[in-house]
Amino acid sequence: MNEILDRFPGIQTEAPPPGEIPQAAVLVPLYEDGNGATRLILTKRPMTMPTHAGHLAFPGGRPDDGDGGPVGTALREAQEEVGLDPSTVEILGFLPAIHTVEYSLMVVPVVGWIDGVPNLRPSSREVDKVLEPAVEIFTHQDGWRFEMWRTHKLWFFDLEGEVLWGATAHMVRQLVGLEPPVTRMPPRDLLP
Repeated sequence: MNEILDRFPGIQTEAPPPGEIPQAAVLVPLYEDGNGATRLILTKRPMTMPTHAGHLAFPGGRPDDGDGGPVGTALREAQEEVGLDPSTVEILGFLPAIHTVEYSLMVVPVVGWIDGVPNLRPSSREVDKVLEPAVEIFTHQDGWRFEMWRTHKLWFFDLEGEVLWGATAHMVRQLVGLEPPVTRMPPRDLLP
């Protein structure tokens, strides 16, 4: 466990405290493939979704009454979206929470380690496709580009014919130690 945590400097051991802003949670799922590469699970949201349509994202969403906090929300959402069995996920910690101005939510990224290659069953209603890139590709600045939106720097990464950007891109950069914590994302009218 410590070896994994040493490789990902952005992971914190304590969840951010609940605040006045409603929370949502995402699962940042990691696993080691059969060749020794650490992989990340991302989804592409269908264009029919009411929020973040067509975006690359981590499985996640708003809490349900029985979730018991961000870990429960993240695990439930990952099970609903990609069929990930919660009992196969070991919680490593959290990335810094991000306030999304567009939806006025504080998103809590929960980092989980899956022992072995997961057997995913994506929901056709919530997921267009699943991407499982090696984390290594995100660790170098070369693949990243940014644009300034007023005073906010937005990062972009071309990935398998898709573009990773916004809050999810910041979470990935935080995970691999390329980005200091970002607590506020730009308003909707500034986004591409």
